[in-house]
Amino acid sequence: MQPTRVASPSYFHKVVDCQWACPAHTPVPEYIRLIGQGRYADAYMVNWASNVFPGILGRTCDRPCEPACRRGRVEEASQEQPEPVAICRLKRVAADMKGEVAHRMPQAAPPNGKRVACVGAGPAALTVARDLAPLGYAVTVFDGEAKAGGFIRTQIPRFRLPEEVIDEETGYVLDLGVEFRGGERISSMADLLAQDFDAVFVGCGAPRGRDLDLPGRQEAGAHVHIGIDWLASVSFGHVTRTGRRVLVLGGGNTAMDCCRSARRLGGEDVKVVVRSGFDEMKASPWEKEDAQHEGIPILNYHVPVAFVHEGGRLTGMRFQIVRAEIDARGRRQLVPTGAPEVLLPCDEVLIAVGQENAFPWIERSCGIAFHENGLPVLDAQTFQSSLPRVFFGGDAAFGPKNIITAVAHGHEAALSIDRFLQGQDVQARPAGTSNLVSTKMGIHEWSYDNAVAPEARFKVPWAQAEVALASIRVEVELGFDAATAFKEAQRCLNCDVQTVFAQEACIECDACMDICPMDCISFTAPGEEADLRERLKAPALHPDQDLYVSDPLKTGRVMAKDEDLCLHCGLCAERCPTGAWDMQKFLFKTAQAGSGQGAHA
Repeated sequence: MQPTRVASPSYFHKVVDCQWACPAHTPVPEYIRLIGQGRYADAYMVNWASNVFPGILGRTCDRPCEPACRRGRVEEASQEQPEPVAICRLKRVAADMKGEVAHRMPQAAPPNGKRVACVGAGPAALTVARDLAPLGYAVTVFDGEAKAGGFIRTQIPRFRLPEEVIDEETGYVLDLGVEFRGGERISSMADLLAQDFDAVFVGCGAPRGRDLDLPGRQEAGAHVHIGIDWLASVSFGHVTRTGRRVLVLGGGNTAMDCCRSARRLGGEDVKVVVRSGFDEMKASPWEKEDAQHEGIPILNYHVPVAFVHEGGRLTGMRFQIVRAEIDARGRRQLVPTGAPEVLLPCDEVLIAVGQENAFPWIERSCGIAFHENGLPVLDAQTFQSSLPRVFFGGDAAFGPKNIITAVAHGHEAALSIDRFLQGQDVQARPAGTSNLVSTKMGIHEWSYDNAVAPEARFKVPWAQAEVALASIRVEVELGFDAATAFKEAQRCLNCDVQTVFAQEACIECDACMDICPMDCISFTAPGEEADLRERLKAPALHPDQDLYVSDPLKTGRVMAKDEDLCLHCGLCAERCPTGAWDMQKFLFKTAQAGSGQGAHA
């Protein structure tokens, strides 16, 4: 195995598992340390540079960082239910406690003469605007609704995300000099292109909810609603009551929002019905837990068969009971159990079985190619369409995902638009920047605290049930207070403070190997990676996490460190008598629009 070249930014970036897993690559340990120091505004701005909407995401993010969190792995042997650091909830702490930050936002540069249109005012389009406006681009954002936010505003209930948080964080973007044309829905791409915009970004989401074409659907249609449309009607106050008995069909986060909203609008008997097993539902685990916490049962392995009605009035739904089986090819299939069909009485049905993209406003004569599934043909790296000046992002690009993915798309698309309009190669992506700075303060002192304690994850307090369930606008989660936020921040293992090895100083005393609490470090004969992984002090069983391997030492052995379970505790560096180990803080920043080029003219 060749020695590890730690000069490559991707090596240590991959060791910071949470940041690596975040689509927008937010430097998570960096802002968590700032929260622990009470520097909430600084923590907010670190977030804002990457994910643009810290207050929104601190309440609604799908949290891909948390399953990757090292804390959950290292506690597997000591905790009955090991849990990651509450990264998402700490993000909310930074947003809630930051104070005034408007003066810290970037200022718009002098106009560079280029005009960019953004279709839709959701997270992807607003990210494009946030990246391009400070560079001097004249950005115009069009949206059919009166206020910016897109599906953030229309699809997420107020008991999860207060409107004032949306107003504040979309406002930071619009205040960069962005022209927002609310209530102006784009109905023709050809007409938009004729307005002489130099580039167009399409971030209109996946606005069409899937329906179910089942017997009785048309006859009972007055009491059957598409989930995302119904949530929008609730958000705008057009729907204020629901039936007493409500069935929600679907197992995603939209279904969870529907059932919890229905519960607050008068639904006394609300049930979620899914085709799959409970563990296979697409909804985030905490979304399912929240629904169940509010007394909403989830019935699995029920396949809808028909809507039951009497004279146009919905009375119930029939379901076939199925089970999961693996066929001869290893594919999972749902097969009937042979049990009698189940009739579930109801007064109203909300269908939340998925969303689809719809681009009826884009004339196919414009030169924008589409796949058979209705999605645009895009370069997966640049988000550029077959019409070079038109770019896509968010749900409009590759189908429904989540807010943080839309933000990541927006950053990449903005970078592409910037390079395109500056006459540069869109395919040439500037590298992110990184640095390593020693945290050494004395012989055995470090400027960061990593006292690894067996603290369980702290729980976020909830509003009282009788208060929260009585109103659609009372926020359920109350967020951490400062004291709890500090304690939760202390659970972070500071995975961005890297163990950096200087082989020329090593005397091969093996002291670091002896003191390591996780048996991460080994001194052994060199070999191929698969062989080396088996010969370490503790076998390295996760090949997706790299090994840190040195050049041959004086004895011919190599130092091999398994990064997977390292606690970043610093004991190796503290014990080393020659300073061959050092704890160095690694900071990685992704390239954004304006990276790798001179001033914009």
